[in-house]
Amino acid sequence: MSFPELKERHAAATATVNSLRERLKQRRQQLLDTDVANYTRTQGRTAVNFSSTDLVCCRTLQGHTGKVYSLDWTSERNRIVSASQDGRLIVWNALTSQKTHAIKLPCAWVMTCAFAPNGHSISCGGLDSACSIFNLNSQVDRDGNIPVSRVLMGHKGYVSSCQYVPDRESHLVTSSGDQTCVLWDVTTGQRISIFGGEFPSGHTSDVLSVSVSSSNSNMFVSGSCDATARLWDARIASRAIRTYNGHQGDVNTVKFFPDGQRFGSGSDDGKCRLFDMRTGHLLQVYAQQHNNNEPDCPFVTSIAFSISGRLLFAGYSNGDCFVWDTLLAEVVVNLGKLQSSHEGRISCLGLSDDGSALCTGSWDKNLKIWAFGGLRKVI
Repeated sequence: MSFPELKERHAAATATVNSLRERLKQRRQQLLDTDVANYTRTQGRTAVNFSSTDLVCCRTLQGHTGKVYSLDWTSERNRIVSASQDGRLIVWNALTSQKTHAIKLPCAWVMTCAFAPNGHSISCGGLDSACSIFNLNSQVDRDGNIPVSRVLMGHKGYVSSCQYVPDRESHLVTSSGDQTCVLWDVTTGQRISIFGGEFPSGHTSDVLSVSVSSSNSNMFVSGSCDATARLWDARIASRAIRTYNGHQGDVNTVKFFPDGQRFGSGSDDGKCRLFDMRTGHLLQVYAQQHNNNEPDCPFVTSIAFSISGRLLFAGYSNGDCFVWDTLLAEVVVNLGKLQSSHEGRISCLGLSDDGSALCTGSWDKNLKIWAFGGLRKVI
């Protein structure tokens, strides 16, 4: 068979595959005749009965002198680390509100922080395009500061987010303004894999957030300024497994659903979305109705799911913190309207590992811990 004949057959086969792919896409769209909320209502389900006394502010953590940008909980102990524009990381005892560590950073423009699974190390990154690792058990220097134990260098843009791989304490995933995500070996300081960049299936703009699956540590999802979220397999760095579209603005935050088969996203378009990881389908949109007279729609800055997935906590740029019923797409309470709420933008939030408490961080320089009141069962 001659080369021109092979080329012709290849072109015909490619056209057939593309045609079948398009038919499959159309068939899938025909089957998307409802969403989670509408189906739930047909089953007679009602929204969670939730009041302002069911989630109460029990602690206010004061100590930062600049805007709080990021926070993270330890997996085993009641400790929180927070990163602020004052150029410090503070480790808090969530039960007593006491500071156990205050770390002065080499670069004040920090954007993200994360606890290692063992709770002994902290990573952070920001506008210095590096990810710094601190060992909390290290001896302090003459100025009383904990020295940097390792610096992960390699990104060509700011480090926007970082998260340790749950069952591999030496592995860390970072996202960056250079349009890539990187999997690092913290022990050696070397890059294991680079996701995106020159590869055609990667993000086309700054990557703002990452979330590693707790049920399959090889999988992680990223959100970007290109208005998409992408699913990656750590074993296949050359291409994204799937791309999720729908948002009309920067995807500021992504978070895996507790079962590891779905994930949520929050965007500058003011909406949260719930995607099915396996099919790529959009399951639900969580959005408030806004008047056309309102000049700006508050955008979503951070999200987290309750331990069962029934509740979605979402922080907004106007100081609202909605608690959504994920099944019915209804707001059951707005923590931002309570008397004990923050006085500025909710920049970050996170749920404790046992699901019993929520921590929110704000541009008002404070963190607040919200606990389920009374004898209420943790949802």
